[in-house]
Amino acid sequence: MSGERRGTAQPNVPSRLADLPPRFWVLAVATGIGAGVGAMVMMGVLRAVQHLAFGYHAGEYSAAAARASDLRIVVVLAAGGLVTGVGLYLLRRFGGGTGGEPTEVVWNREGELSLVRTLLTGALSELSVAMGCSIGREAAPQRTGAAAGAFLGRRFSLPPEQRRLLIACGAGAGLGAVYNVPFAGGLFAVEIYLGTLSLPIVLPALLTSTVATAVSWITLPAHTVYLVPRLANPTLSLMVFAALAGPVLGLASAGYIRLITWASDHRPKGRLLLVEPLVVFTALGFVAIAYPLLLGNGVDLAQFAFTGSAGLLTLLALSVLKPVATGACLRSGATGGLFTPTMSFGAVFGALLGQLWLLVWPGHESASFAVIGAAALLTAAIEAPLTGITMTLELTHTLAITAPILLAAVGANLVARRLDLRSIYSARLAPVRAAPPEDGEDGSGPGRPAPRGT
Repeated sequence: MSGERRGTAQPNVPSRLADLPPRFWVLAVATGIGAGVGAMVMMGVLRAVQHLAFGYHAGEYSAAAARASDLRIVVVLAAGGLVTGVGLYLLRRFGGGTGGEPTEVVWNREGELSLVRTLLTGALSELSVAMGCSIGREAAPQRTGAAAGAFLGRRFSLPPEQRRLLIACGAGAGLGAVYNVPFAGGLFAVEIYLGTLSLPIVLPALLTSTVATAVSWITLPAHTVYLVPRLANPTLSLMVFAALAGPVLGLASAGYIRLITWASDHRPKGRLLLVEPLVVFTALGFVAIAYPLLLGNGVDLAQFAFTGSAGLLTLLALSVLKPVATGACLRSGATGGLFTPTMSFGAVFGALLGQLWLLVWPGHESASFAVIGAAALLTAAIEAPLTGITMTLELTHTLAITAPILLAAVGANLVARRLDLRSIYSARLAPVRAAPPEDGEDGSGPGRPAPRGT
């Protein structure tokens, strides 16, 4: 029997693994290095502008803003809106656009990514977030990593299938580096961008994300983003809460996705870009006088939900105002991510549901409800349960409540998918017809676009 193969190959290990040549793996490492450097550069821009805006050095950005005068908050936000609008107008009028959309290149096999324009757009996005815009800081590193993969793929003449795989790996690596979540970064690339978990996809994605995260440790923190108190093992009360809260969080996710869709479909064009960011950012400045946690990407808001002890009215107000602020900033034309704003919305809404639950069935820590809410709403909004759950666990180190997180995530995804087939990523793209398979593609290997609702 020597020399014979026993059994059959696993379905996640197709023979196409041999299609990735040695130079692809070298370029995957190079892309990871580029993504890690890009994350450091973009976070450097963010921190520098935050310091100029509110004298921020360390700790919570929203606390630094809260210490500023009311006038300074409004002036900083107005200035942020003005710079954002003028910058985007100039990029689109004279710079040839914002660099391209990585998801469009991978999913629809359309367009290209410009490294230079992506870097300029990323810096402008980080400036907007640093001055208070309620969008995510992760979009710039994500797009920079993707653009690095696209540049290397073109430079070394990779075939289209491998080039798209490298773009996806770079995008996930940028996310992994900026939040110190290498595992979630790899899953982000394969689950959201490529829609498959086969071995030829997973290995380069994990390699690229790991390299990028390790490189980012040169200047970025190597510890977990959120400080969550040690949580006890789940009780029956918490499991019942997760089962009941999941569908509610899915309903909230579907509504949030429709808000993002509306905002994306009504973004200003032409000279309106010079006005609308200024108006929306200024209005946000006035609201932030009372609710400074609305400023920025939402890291502080999620931390508040995980460790705070706010009353029901405060949690209710923040649960309404955060998605509205994010949708308004996106509607104004500002560019940025939605990952952290979505997670922070889920965290504060989960905390609200938890406070109501404790009135009915006391007996568990408030932080558990916020973590469950963050994970469940996030997974439903991005249509990627493995990525969302892994991201939440890596960011919070709360493995003790994995079971209720999974239970709530399943309920949230089932309801959200029933109500809306889109995600916060596909909602931002115009509907397109499905592209025909390219020569040599059978849909089972690297480069297969993730199916998305329209």
